Amino acid sequence: MNILGKACRTVLKERLQSAFRRSASQTPIEKSEWDAIIVGGGHNGLVAAAYLAKKRAKVLVLERRKVLGGAAVTEELIAGFHFSRASYVQSLLRPEIVKELKLAKHGYSVIARNPSSFTPLSDGKSYLFLSPDVEFCKEQIAKFSNEDATKYPQYLQWLSKLCRLVEPFFDEAPYDALYDDISRLTLAEKWSSYRAGFHLLRESVSSRREMTEFFELLFSNSAKTLKSWFHSEPLLSTLATDSIIGTMAGPDTPGTGYVLLHHVLGGDWSYVRGGMGSLSQSLASVAVEAGAVIQTDTVVKSILVDEIQGKVKGVETMDGRSIFSRCVLSNADPKRTFLTLCPKGSLPEQFLSKIRNLDFRSPVFKINVALNKLPHFRCFPKRQTFEGEPTTLAAGPEHKGTIHLGSDNLNMIEKAYKDCSAHHRPSAVPIVEMTIPSAVDPTLAPRGQAVAGLFVQYVPYDAPWEDNNFKKAFVDRVFSLVEDYAPGFIESVIGYDALSPKDLERVFGLTEGNIFHGALSLDQLYSLRPVAGYSRYRTPIPGLYICGSGAHPGGGVSGAPGRNCSKVVLRDLKRNAEGLSLQRAFSLWKR
Repeated sequence: MNILGKACRTVLKERLQSAFRRSASQTPIEKSEWDAIIVGGGHNGLVAAAYLAKKRAKVLVLERRKVLGGAAVTEELIAGFHFSRASYVQSLLRPEIVKELKLAKHGYSVIARNPSSFTPLSDGKSYLFLSPDVEFCKEQIAKFSNEDATKYPQYLQWLSKLCRLVEPFFDEAPYDALYDDISRLTLAEKWSSYRAGFHLLRESVSSRREMTEFFELLFSNSAKTLKSWFHSEPLLSTLATDSIIGTMAGPDTPGTGYVLLHHVLGGDWSYVRGGMGSLSQSLASVAVEAGAVIQTDTVVKSILVDEIQGKVKGVETMDGRSIFSRCVLSNADPKRTFLTLCPKGSLPEQFLSKIRNLDFRSPVFKINVALNKLPHFRCFPKRQTFEGEPTTLAAGPEHKGTIHLGSDNLNMIEKAYKDCSAHHRPSAVPIVEMTIPSAVDPTLAPRGQAVAGLFVQYVPYDAPWEDNNFKKAFVDRVFSLVEDYAPGFIESVIGYDALSPKDLERVFGLTEGNIFHGALSLDQLYSLRPVAGYSRYRTPIPGLYICGSGAHPGGGVSGAPGRNCSKVVLRDLKRNAEGLSLQRAFSLWKR
């Protein structure tokens, strides 16, 4: 399996490199005329590129790093160890994208996680597994509460109903009452906006109870919502982690109810075979096959705007090249797009003021760790032998899903949040989501060894992360926490890559280290994302679009912003082309 996986990864990589070489051997990009330039080769940018290219648009993708994928990358940071360096699991990727782009034919596949989560308790004795198998979950929950075990299937059904209410809104541009040029909307766009509204109206009539409960969840905090269903720990804390992941908030913070719903919309979380970069490579393969040109290691310095007409005309790269196009799609976050890339004076001050005030606070610290063996958790029986090697622990169910550490109960999570937010310092006892994808995908690590990801909360952005001693002290604190649950972890560490919020900003271009391109708060969702009046992927500058997670429906590896934006761009390109044809015909008639 290991050899086969590496062979598949090598073939896909060589195919992409060959396509990039062919692209590079053609006319220099600055001497070509492009229909669309996409700034940033993150997964949403690649989704948009694939859809545009498949409709025969001439597309150029410019990625500043040498590796494609934005935050969805696989990197060999330590020889033989392949890490999903930033994002690490997937569930939200829209099934329409997988089907329409035929991603499976381009190497994309996922590995189901069963069990899906493991929560060991600090007493060293108790633990909770959750799984896609509901009966198994009931058995696990019954160890703590028979009543909660009985309610759990009903809770899943309830969440499923609420997801049914929300999901149609993911795949269309939002209805935006403040959009200032309704005349620009095509009939298809108007219908797509109203269709979601009709869906909500229909559900309001036929499912009044679910609608009421949906709005309760939307405006509530996750602790209140979960406590209305359950009373036992660690079930409450395990479920609550979905509501605070990547969010500078605790379970008692209003609005975390929606974050909980956002993270269950895709169903069960899985690993991408070969790491998250395999998804990005598959998307790039589709785009290149359709005719798109992708150029890495190319930094965009600014977006070019015609000073007279006020329209986008292309981009300027850091090495001084001007590349012209009919439109530009920015896969960068809204702050980086509008405050850094757009020229001064090209945007209304009122708009810029709203962008400056967007909430980009991030609590995230990511550590990628190479291990010489799998960790052994105190609360779980130790199994010996790995194909005859008695000193090596074999992979067990506790290694396959997300491992929740430091979150035995809701109070521990809330305390960690308040410790950071109130004192403006990293949490004394942080919350850790640990994943060990090599336990189910042996292509990621050498035989008998492992890669682990530690997704840690809570930390402030403006702590002195440039001080190596300060940063190392926090890493040591996290490792000590893991050691408490899994003795021997520290001595098993071969090496690690630690990413503070400032590192996430520097390496991946994530402003303030925010993994969602802006908080998933109620005032930054749907027609308010990124700001009211500009939620339909168009911006105040004609020809400039935003296609990343800073646009609706927000963060996570869903591809929805890229797909939705590509629909808007294609309509505009078609309409503009028709307008130019009519103008040219009228000019000839006058002659």
